[in-house]
Amino acid sequence: MNTTTTMASPRLTSLSRGAGCGCKIPAADLHALLGELKLPRDERVLVGIDTGDDAAAIRLSDDLALVQTVDFFTPIVDDPYAFGAIAAANALSDVYAMGGTPLSALSILAFPLERLGGEILKSILDGALDVLGEAQTPLVGGHSIEDPEPKFGLAVTGTIDPGHMLVNTGGRDGDALVLTKPLGTGAIATMAKHGEVPPELLARAVEVMSTLNRTASACALQAGAHAATDVTGFGLLGHLHAIARESGLCAQVRAEAVPVLPGVEQLLAREQAISGGTRRVAEWAATFTNFSPDVAQWRRWLLADATTSGGLIVAVPADRASEVPGHVFGTLTGGPAGIIDVG
Repeated sequence: MNTTTTMASPRLTSLSRGAGCGCKIPAADLHALLGELKLPRDERVLVGIDTGDDAAAIRLSDDLALVQTVDFFTPIVDDPYAFGAIAAANALSDVYAMGGTPLSALSILAFPLERLGGEILKSILDGALDVLGEAQTPLVGGHSIEDPEPKFGLAVTGTIDPGHMLVNTGGRDGDALVLTKPLGTGAIATMAKHGEVPPELLARAVEVMSTLNRTASACALQAGAHAATDVTGFGLLGHLHAIARESGLCAQVRAEAVPVLPGVEQLLAREQAISGGTRRVAEWAATFTNFSPDVAQWRRWLLADATTSGGLIVAVPADRASEVPGHVFGTLTGGPAGIIDVG
């Protein structure tokens, strides 16, 4: 990278109001808007907008369907290579969350080229290409616009067996809930934007966010999982709510069993670490979440942490939960659909 250009350029995160998946439109507002759409019915659509799943699935034949998703966001970190890698892993995650295999990707780019220069842009794309290479998914094109606020992501197409999809409607009473990556990246990224995170903690968060959910997806399928979703901007509570609601079940969560990155407890004790996205998730989640009085406040913020490129929540038969890499943090049970009890 050109050192002179990098030093003269502003920090990537300083050019955006939000960061990563925390930039999402609030879930309550988005769901209300989508509910007003008059969508045409098509028998080829196996998974569409109505269930709020991770990706769409379009049947091509009895044993083959396309999986389609798109995801992009503003910089979550200042390192352009890491930003590209995280954005790619995050976009691919929606396909893995469905149990699919990525086939190809198109880039989505908004960038102030004159202000930041070509070397920074190339570094973003290099990071994405390395993660796509790991996923054996070629970048086959894309679209770019000039924009003072950088944004990057991918539209990903994949394939899936319609008989073995991990959809959020499939959870069953008694399923164990497994989380495959620790939480806390939202809080770390928020404090990093203020320059108040130890380098080793930021590096660990980048490693988590740029790790593919490919292995977790394969293990979930092999273990006979019934449902899955990835944790992103609506936090663990928001994404678990979708599984419980669409499966017609209630979720029981053990707060102390939810995996967390080291050092995040100390960060979440500070108001500055609670991003606007996390606050919006917490406000929305209060409409469907019941907390036991003994759940610490920092853990309540953790469960609402607006995450970027998080792990999978997998609903799997309890006797096979150990086959999915991660931590068992709760169960699905009979009860009011979509309600989450945290103890």
